[in-house]
Amino acid sequence: MKKILLALTAVAAMTGSASAADLAARPYVKAPVAAPVANWTGFYIFGGGGGGLSNSDQHVQTTVGAIPLTIDQRQGGSGWFGTVGLGYDWQFNSTWVAGVFADGQFGSIRATVQDPLLFGGITGNQKLEDSWAAGVRLGWLVAPNVLSYVNGGYSGAHFGSTNFLTLAGVPAGVHINGYNRNGWFVGGGVENSLNFFGISSPGWFMKTEYRSAFYDRKTSDILTDGGNLPIGQSIRANSWNQTISTSLVYRFNWTGPVVAKY
Repeated sequence: MKKILLALTAVAAMTGSASAADLAARPYVKAPVAAPVANWTGFYIFGGGGGGLSNSDQHVQTTVGAIPLTIDQRQGGSGWFGTVGLGYDWQFNSTWVAGVFADGQFGSIRATVQDPLLFGGITGNQKLEDSWAAGVRLGWLVAPNVLSYVNGGYSGAHFGSTNFLTLAGVPAGVHINGYNRNGWFVGGGVENSLNFFGISSPGWFMKTEYRSAFYDRKTSDILTDGGNLPIGQSIRANSWNQTISTSLVYRFNWTGPVVAKY
């Protein structure tokens, strides 16, 4: 009897060892790597272009004769421009970004200038030739790589000279010299990464921006061509310019979020 029990015990021990040996080894699973959070802090540069509208409230006055004559009117125009600039952003929590920037614009946004009192009416075009802006912006991250923002600041502009024509379309022999004016602007836009449709372009972004700029009034004497002599007529005008631009942006520190690896 004892021999039978010893034999059964030995068989059971051998069977248990064989079963343990047949078990598959536990697979090794690598811990997931957390995706880095996109950080908007750092320098960037940009360049692009767009179109704009110009509006001007004009006060025309003549000092010729015993009784001065005046006319108030609003004129407008449109055109295109290019822009380049740079800036620096700070991301101060997971959803807010603040920054400073400066840019320059160059192109041809034209506005009509008229004097109905002289020679039965004269008209000309004044061109916003170039401008600059320096300001701040505050944005909210719609997504880790999409920023919606508002901005504002100071601006300066150079307006070119105006050569007048009569209503018949011939040179009137008079003009207004170009001048510089200062003002301020407000605006806003959206900036987003160009990583889409499976294309990887780290650091490259696109922004679309609306801007409204207001420039101080300027009184300009109407002068004779050649001699630059005042003829007793002047035009006082301000300028309100609205622009929409699209720019390509490069952010120097951008790595952006990546897909977690396992």
